[in-house]
Amino acid sequence: MTGLEVLVALAIAVGLVGVILPVLPGSLLVLGAVLVWAIDVGSTTGWIVFAVAALFIALGNIVKYVVPGRRLKENEIPNSTLVLGGVLGIVGFFVIPVIGLVVGFVLGVYLAELNRVGVDLAWPATKHALKAVGLSILIELVATLLAAATWVSGVVAT
Repeated sequence: MTGLEVLVALAIAVGLVGVILPVLPGSLLVLGAVLVWAIDVGSTTGWIVFAVAALFIALGNIVKYVVPGRRLKENEIPNSTLVLGGVLGIVGFFVIPVIGLVVGFVLGVYLAELNRVGVDLAWPATKHALKAVGLSILIELVATLLAAATWVSGVVAT
């Protein structure tokens, strides 16, 4: 394994963590790392690996919005709920190191739903929203893992 391949592997690992903890644009980091490798390799195999990885990530990014979005609509949860969750998640990230993003997001979603549907229905609606977000993260993670596995296959093949 070359030094560049080690750096690409590290960038892919950081990207995978970025998918799970959405502080970094994880899938884009993985795709960028595979692109750097493809440019360095400069072979047909390298470019095919990049194209397949890009396809996985593009499809994952489409599906991660479509499927959870459909579930949110089925449960009548508006996008404004997720926006407020995101805003409070960002605030929480700076107020409470490490876990503030999650705490702020959950609190924001709950407060939005509390305001929208009242005390009795706020927590069930919050759980539906959190499940949709979790599903979105899982979809992106699977797509990014497939892209990473494609890169590993390309490294082995070259």
